[in-house]
Amino acid sequence: MKNQVWDVLSQSKDEMTAWMKAQGLPGYRGTQLFEALWRHRVKDYEEITSWPKALRENMTNQFPLYRLQAETVQRGHDGTLKILGRLYDGQHIETVVLPHDYGYSVCVSSQVGCNMGCKFCASGLLKRTRNLSAGEILDQVRLANDLIADQGAVISRVDLMGIGEPLDNYENVMQFIQIAHDPLGFNLSYRHFTISTSGLVPDIYRLAQEGMPITLAVSLHAPTDDLRRQLMPINKAYPVHQLIEACKDYFHKTGRRVSFEYALLAGINDSNQHAEQLANLLKGFSCHVNLIPWNPVPEHPFQPSSKKRVEEFQRIVQDRGISCTIRKEMGQEIEAACGQLRRREEELLSP
Repeated sequence: MKNQVWDVLSQSKDEMTAWMKAQGLPGYRGTQLFEALWRHRVKDYEEITSWPKALRENMTNQFPLYRLQAETVQRGHDGTLKILGRLYDGQHIETVVLPHDYGYSVCVSSQVGCNMGCKFCASGLLKRTRNLSAGEILDQVRLANDLIADQGAVISRVDLMGIGEPLDNYENVMQFIQIAHDPLGFNLSYRHFTISTSGLVPDIYRLAQEGMPITLAVSLHAPTDDLRRQLMPINKAYPVHQLIEACKDYFHKTGRRVSFEYALLAGINDSNQHAEQLANLLKGFSCHVNLIPWNPVPEHPFQPSSKKRVEEFQRIVQDRGISCTIRKEMGQEIEAACGQLRRREEELLSP
């Protein structure tokens, strides 16, 4: 059973230092632990050779480390890695490592399952079981670094776009980012984090106050309330224009251009009129539209838009002065839609 008294992997460097002092130990032991866990990626305390044997044994007995285990690793022809990770309690999450010209990014999950209920998404087919701790999110980055270490590479960007709604796990996500940003953690710039949200408006305002220049990616997928309510139940609580006002506030407070994700579904949200409505909705502030060729999910009735339709949609949006690109399709042959791998595993394990 996971230790409920002190979640080692979720502690910041300062928290580890303070805890060591409270135990009557030198504070620098906390710094050594923090650096060992994230910079050196140790699997257990025995690898912390700068510690005396007695301390290593005591920590092993009282606060055992539960590292994320890679149960399955699928490798795409383009270098994409899709990882099915097993947590301490047997739950599964997905993590995706993506190669780019500049290096590697990792797409991490923030929850086990998702309650947002988006009608086209594989992640929500299995409802949220629990939030991930900061340490469990961090361990996805650690595991990704382990898998690309033989190439002499490290993760340089993190996207919170995996299973779950990151802003529905706000405190743990913020703790994760702070630890990953630490020079003795993963030393990642705040500008190299992207948080995706389905549109939790109060938390967008909250995030804007954090003083961290994180990229905000909003899953929009429809330009009107009527259509978005059909696709995304969250729109009933936070209508489109409330969401856009929150995004404008985010831009004005952080100076960071907001990205809008738009998955194109044939005959649903991909008409010329939809493109015009989208451009009108977003005019007036610095933003970007990321058009996503939809990855089919067997449980959902939708079909992806044709390449020609996607390109025409892009042209209309661009002609109206909105930056708009088409997301490069990666890892399609390894069940690229987020949540598919976990769902298959859960079905296999079901009686």
